Amino acid sequence: MLSAQELERYARHIVLREVGGPGQAALQRARVLVVGAGGLGAPVLLYLAAAGVGTIGIVDDDKVALSNLQRQVIHATSDIGGRKVDSASAAIGRLNPHVKVELHPVRLTAANALDLIASYDIVADGSDNFPTRYLVSDACFFARKPLVTAAVGTFDGTLTTLRAHERGADGTPNPTYRCLFPEPPPPGTVPACAEAGILGALTGVLGSLMALEVIREIVGFGEGLVGRLIMLDARSMRFETLAYGWDPANPLSGERPTICDLSVHA
Repeated sequence: MLSAQELERYARHIVLREVGGPGQAALQRARVLVVGAGGLGAPVLLYLAAAGVGTIGIVDDDKVALSNLQRQVIHATSDIGGRKVDSASAAIGRLNPHVKVELHPVRLTAANALDLIASYDIVADGSDNFPTRYLVSDACFFARKPLVTAAVGTFDGTLTTLRAHERGADGTPNPTYRCLFPEPPPPGTVPACAEAGILGALTGVLGSLMALEVIREIVGFGEGLVGRLIMLDARSMRFETLAYGWDPANPLSGERPTICDLSVHA
């Protein structure tokens, strides 16, 4: 039940035919786990909190560094040296005290991933490395949870939604992350942002799109991104969409799966 204060806070949502009171109530009931409170996670967390998502979990074992502040807008100069989950939680509290925040100041691993994901309805992955992206996507498959995942390069970014545990209208399994990217690139072939650089505002754009997609998944309007990859080129300011489907040869949900648990990530 929304209070009078919440009805006023979310009034611009409630007047939307696609959202309305039922949609806002769905947001209030929702439990979203955000992996990473960095460049992508910062706008995801802020916009989900502003939208009235009832419970937000934050997984991040890192501390705030001065070099983070060029793009990780949920943290402030006074937060340097502190845990990212703490400054992110404080920022959410200032923005919307109606949101419950659950802190997980740990690194996501094969040993804890399923337990962390289990109590949430949907996961948003804003991690900054390939091992974590593959771990999160595999864990969401086994936990039967939808996943919104994004990644950024120096001037480019991608975004998609995975419901790999479900089937499409034609009965074909939905694609997995491994259908799109069968395996991570060899170590060292893709430089980290500390080496290659990253355009700060780009993470804001992709993170905001992630939040929008999570909200659409919760409320249930529009055409989702299952089987569609959004690609953004910030140099030309061009968006393109790539359609992709289930690969029978993928090792997770293919015809002869070879990944049956998370031990491959141990």
